Amino acid sequence: MDLVLTSAPSLPPLLTQGALLSPFKRPGPDAEFPRTRLVLPGLRVDLARLAAYERVCGFPTGEDALPVTYPHVLGFPLAMRLMSGRDFPLPLLGLVHTSITITQYRALAATEEYELSVRVDGLAPHRRGTEAAVLTVVRAGEEVVWESRSTYLARHRTPHRAPEPATGAREPAKEAREPAKEVREPAKEVRDPVKEARGPLPAVAGWRIAGDVGRRYGAASGDRNPIHLHPLTARLFGFPRAIAHGMWTVARCLAAHGVPERVRVDAKFRAPVLLPGTVTYAAEGGRFELRGGGERVHLAGEVCPLAS
Repeated sequence: MDLVLTSAPSLPPLLTQGALLSPFKRPGPDAEFPRTRLVLPGLRVDLARLAAYERVCGFPTGEDALPVTYPHVLGFPLAMRLMSGRDFPLPLLGLVHTSITITQYRALAATEEYELSVRVDGLAPHRRGTEAAVLTVVRAGEEVVWESRSTYLARHRTPHRAPEPATGAREPAKEAREPAKEVREPAKEVRDPVKEARGPLPAVAGWRIAGDVGRRYGAASGDRNPIHLHPLTARLFGFPRAIAHGMWTVARCLAAHGVPERVRVDAKFRAPVLLPGTVTYAAEGGRFELRGGGERVHLAGEVCPLAS
């Protein structure tokens, strides 16, 4: 069923609603999920907001073509409306963005009019819980010009995982840190033996990331999740400092890497980037990585041109 919207939803009320409903969710791969496809026709890009996004992510400003990651920003409020609703079975608090695949079929002009649609594609079992897939599609007229598939993980006990021992009065504090622990330790989940056999990618540049990147990206994208904004709010979720948005790390790497007009981008989020911090951008061929100290991989991705 399609639900046609007249404007993009406002994010703050959705974040609040999702947070309040989170304790009542019962996640599982067999749970029911919303089948509605949200559709936003007649979408025009706010050029001032686009310029702010380009600046914080390192893309050149003033070009007519949208950055390959920007349609995700346009679709994020619709995705949040679905994921913050009562009929979405995964709790919004602690939900971890684990991967994104973007397919762009042609350059998207900043001055064009588009139709945007978002839907939940389904749920799948994960070793650490349940993963939801969200599909975003951008059309220009009847032509699909851009689409993405994002996966989001809700961590919970599974039949294949032994229950964790109780720790008495300290158990609530441990549970409050679980979402952040999942972000910090996903390397075990995304290991790829084929890529590991190739060895680490050669370093291209070192980047010093400022402490306000989360606030600047949040202002440009509308994603003002408290874990990205300030050390005090990040500590409530178990992080020692604020962390960079995962989609900022992808965008920053692609701004440095460069992408063709027709392209497929695959990226997996492995570990958070603490702010402020120093990282290494590494790349070879179509592959790229963002690494921290001790060669810890924060992000791994690949750029694949589409055949003409």
